[in-house]
Amino acid sequence: MTAVDVRRAGAAAGGTRGPVPRWADRAAQATMWCALPSGIWRILFGLGLPAGFTGSLDPRHGPSYMLPYVIALTVASEAVAFLSMGLVRPWGEIWPRWVPFLRGRRVHPLAAIVPAALGSAALMVIWTRLISGFPSGDPEMPHGAKRLILELCYLPLIAWGPLLAAVTVAYAVRRRRHG
Repeated sequence: MTAVDVRRAGAAAGGTRGPVPRWADRAAQATMWCALPSGIWRILFGLGLPAGFTGSLDPRHGPSYMLPYVIALTVASEAVAFLSMGLVRPWGEIWPRWVPFLRGRRVHPLAAIVPAALGSAALMVIWTRLISGFPSGDPEMPHGAKRLILELCYLPLIAWGPLLAAVTVAYAVRRRRHG
């Protein structure tokens, strides 16, 4: 097992306490890539891309707030996915300067482990059902190539929860060993 000591300019101690396994660093980065395709698809859907939905699910017949909603949902998803980087970077151990009242203080390990573990479990509950694909009984859902594109864009979300779980365990082990 290889490890890398992730260093960033401005970090309080100059790096993480103890080496971050290379696989954990890559897994944390992969969480952001897992959320990206579905976000892009949602924004294109919100812009009115003919995605194959019909009837009440057609974005042209949807509410006027659809585009701002899907953009906000995509930004929130990517922001949450980005938080997994804190499990492999110094700012996951020492609060960054831009966090009022906490800046420069040590992050208690449970303050990162508990939300990450709960988030991982929630993601697995939400997205694991996609293994069997989207429900096919609704005639308003896309069919053919448009359905395939939809499923391919959402398929990476299945990996998000397990990746976050693995990175969380690596963080917990590293923080236990190295403080």
